[in-house]
Amino acid sequence: MSHVVLGVSGASGAALALAAARELTARSIGFDLVTSPAAQRTLALECGEGALECLSALAACHHRADDVGARIASGSFPVDGMIVAPCSMRSLAAVAHGLDDNLLVRAASVQLKERRPLVLLAREAPLTLAHLRNMTLVTEMGGIILPPVPAFYLHPASLGEVTAQIAARAIDLLRLGPPRAAAWTGEEVRPTHDQDRAAGAGGLWRTEE
Repeated sequence: MSHVVLGVSGASGAALALAAARELTARSIGFDLVTSPAAQRTLALECGEGALECLSALAACHHRADDVGARIASGSFPVDGMIVAPCSMRSLAAVAHGLDDNLLVRAASVQLKERRPLVLLAREAPLTLAHLRNMTLVTEMGGIILPPVPAFYLHPASLGEVTAQIAARAIDLLRLGPPRAAAWTGEEVRPTHDQDRAAGAGGLWRTEE
């Protein structure tokens, strides 16, 4: 069975971590979880108390960011890649410059040095020149920068659909099997009357599943 690392930093977009964990589980892909202290705070703020426990329950192992001796800190531990969802600009900068000062960043650096897939859901807007240069550095080292941009052409009806699509796309980029994210078919698809009405009323951002 495939096994990956899921890192969660403190950037806004904590729902992306839960969506990624659920999608990995649905695909029978095991994962080690590493969360920063700021990520734990953001999970509680954006997803509610108990979100961290739900996330941890899906993982094979949950590591603290200060546990730099954990198994995912070594390239000898076999994994098939890593996703950081969401990825803060601080974590991006640390990866870009090889500053392995916590387990999340160290695990990401391991993927690069072992030539494994690394997908960073970089979450920030607007971007400074420092952000852009750090994205370039990570890309030049073989990482993939995947800003969590909604696929509006799929006419998502809720925030849950948006985050699920982004998570599926990130996992597809690990190349562990056939892609499962909804794809553009080249055909014009019109939203239903209900979707039109929901989008007009701000329904795109409903959180109900």
